[in-house]
Amino acid sequence: MPLTLPDGRRIRLSPGKHNQVQKAVIEEFAPRFAQGARLLYLGDTAKKNVLMDQRILAGLGLPASDHDKLPDVVLFVPDRRWLYLIELIEAVTSHGPMSPKRVFELAEYLKSTEIGAIYVSAFPDTATFRKHMKDVAWETEVWIANVPDHMIHFNGDKFLGPRK
Repeated sequence: MPLTLPDGRRIRLSPGKHNQVQKAVIEEFAPRFAQGARLLYLGDTAKKNVLMDQRILAGLGLPASDHDKLPDVVLFVPDRRWLYLIELIEAVTSHGPMSPKRVFELAEYLKSTEIGAIYVSAFPDTATFRKHMKDVAWETEVWIANVPDHMIHFNGDKFLGPRK
């Protein structure tokens, strides 16, 4: 499956629903909601890390060697110093949505950095979102690929932005 990265490079992902959502996150979500973002990490169902910018991750104080703790996609907006941590949710998923437990795990992973974290659960469609909605943590964001212009904010007083 061909994928155009934010910097214009083209790569190929293995076929499957997970990577279809991943492709949508990079090509649809990022230009709409993370303008100017750099792709720091991208997994693949066949290869664990298709892309990993270890230099920038290390510069942000994140141990890039422990990719099992990373979500499926990591985007970084340097001007705002925002780090988008995106879990992809398809029919069967390893982590599930940004649940309270997953947010806690990622917050622990990020505790050595001053970067603002935005936790996003990405779903292929509204039916899949409805199945997992009860597990989505407060203070996170939801993006659904079949309605790419909109987000659901599980935030009380704040729209898209880090919590610090």
